[in-house]
This record gives sequence, C-alpha cells and structure tokens, in this order.
Amino acid sequence: MLDFLLKILEIDSTSGKEESVADFIASNFKPVNAVVDIQDIPNGKKNVFYKWDNPEIIFCSHFDTVPPYIPPVMENGIIKGRGSCDAKGQIAAMFETCLQLEKEGKTNFGMLMLAGEEVGSYGAIEANKIINGCKYVIVGEPTENKLIEAGKGNMMMEVSIAGKSCHSGYPEKGDNAIERMRLFMNRLAEIKFAKDGTLGDTTYNIGMLRSDNAHNVVSDSVKFKIFFRTTFATHDSLIDVIKNIADDNIKINFIYGDNPIKFHTLAGFEKGVVSYGSDAPELYNLGKCLLYGPGSILVAHTDNEFIKIEDLEKAVKDLKNIYYKLENELEQ
Repeated sequence: MLDFLLKILEIDSTSGKEESVADFIASNFKPVNAVVDIQDIPNGKKNVFYKWDNPEIIFCSHFDTVPPYIPPVMENGIIKGRGSCDAKGQIAAMFETCLQLEKEGKTNFGMLMLAGEEVGSYGAIEANKIINGCKYVIVGEPTENKLIEAGKGNMMMEVSIAGKSCHSGYPEKGDNAIERMRLFMNRLAEIKFAKDGTLGDTTYNIGMLRSDNAHNVVSDSVKFKIFFRTTFATHDSLIDVIKNIADDNIKINFIYGDNPIKFHTLAGFEKGVVSYGSDAPELYNLGKCLLYGPGSILVAHTDNEFIKIEDLEKAVKDLKNIYYKLENELEQ
C-alpha cells in the first residue's frame, strides 16, 4: 500500500493533469479478478473503474489534487506531499482494501477513481450517468477515520458591480464600484443566517476579486466570487437572500451548488460532520452514500499536507469492516 501511494504521489496530477496518474494506475495495477473500465469524460479527462463482477458496493475517491505539486517524503511514520491525504491516500487505502477482499473471495465490489473533484466534480457527474446496480458508495475523503453523518452543501455566486470611472482627485464626478462593493459586503455581514442543529453556521469566502482601474482612477467595475458553505437550514433560500441585498448596479450570477447531504452510517464507528464538499452529492444514482477516510482536512490544500501511516492501516481495517456490514445489510 505504501509503495503504491508513493508511486502515485510522485506523479503531478493537479486538476487538469489528472490523466497522468489515471493512465499510470490503469497500466500498472491489474488485480487478478478485476476488469478495468476507462470512463471517458467529454472534456478529455477520464475515470478509472475497477470492477469485481457487478459491483453493489463501490469504494470511490479522486486522483486530481489542488496546486501546487509537492513531491512526496516518507519519514517518522508519516507521508508528506500533495495528495497524501486529499486524496491519493484515500485511493491507496481503498485499493489495498479491495486487494484484501479479492483474496477473501469477494466479488461484488468496485474501486472508482474520479477526475475533477477539486474543480466541479466532472468525473463524478459522468460516472453517475454510467454506473448501474450499485447499492452503496463509500466516498474517500480525509475524515480523521470517522464515519461522517452529514456534510455542508456549497454554492458559488459571481457578483458584478458597475460604477462610473473618473479622476480620483474628483471622486464626486464618478460612481465608485469599490464603495458599492463595501456597502454590499456590509449588508451581507449583517445577515443573521439560521444556525443549523447538525451542521452549525453558514459561512462564506470571497475569491477571484478583480478591478482593473489604475490607482488614481475611480473604479467603474469590480467582479468577485462568493463561495458559501450551506446548511440544511439555509441552502434552499440562499439565492433569494443574496438577491435581496443587491441593487440595480449589482448583478448576481449563480454558478453552481451542491445540497447539504446526510450520509448513511453504521454502528461501531466514531461519528462526525464536515464543512467541506466532495463528489458525494453528484453520485446519487449509486445508492446510499458513506463518507470516510484517513487524514485530516485541516492539512489538506496546505504546504504541510501529510497522512499518518498508522491511520492508513486503520483505514484498511475500517473499510473492510464497513464492507462486511454493508454486505450484511444487502442480505437482509
């Protein structure tokens, strides 16, 4: 498992380049009883799906990572590097689980590796159209070896604010788009979002902020994106709430969103909730969804990303336990 993980960590598969690791895995790892199905995606990327007969239980994670690429290092019981926990570490633990299940004679499971999770889940959207007959999908994300009960949704909106440029020595002759943005953000900060009993607060972050005016010219436009982490209490009403604080100079464009999600859980595991997104909401045709994995989301997407080897080993034991509990549910 560790050798496999280190090999795939050595490959730069930041979003947009993930076919490199997809091709490497499909070409070099061929379990005796599995069929490898390459799922082509319209944008030129691909998913890799290992099938042991007709999978009713699928282990699933993603092989694209956020930039920049950071090469792996193994020392003192941990593995560092980009993707070590998010999510190549998930793939390694799940692949090892599948190999052990194969040795134990099991044949009703699969291992699905997806492209594009970090940039809109386009791999999951394609897999959801293709795969039939699955009853459970176990999505691998860093959950600190907890079985997750619920996860926040998300919503991306693009905000465009128009003004009128003028010489900054005479600001009264123009209409400052940046000032309009400040007032908009103040109105947003005053909103008291309902607190959700399970998922807590609705939060948001501003990104891709752009206004191209010179320092001595009043800005005539500003554009930015707001990314919300939504809850069961706020998701459905959020668009209307934001539109209500806009005015004629402010255009709100909804980009995409995933609903908050309740996951299938099992007895005997430590439970938790998460505030981050995953491919799970896009895999609704694959049956009941579980979320589990080694590593911490708090180091994912950082220069200090790492995963503990002991947590990987625990994950294999837990994933096998999850599989057998789900198999028992299928038989009932």
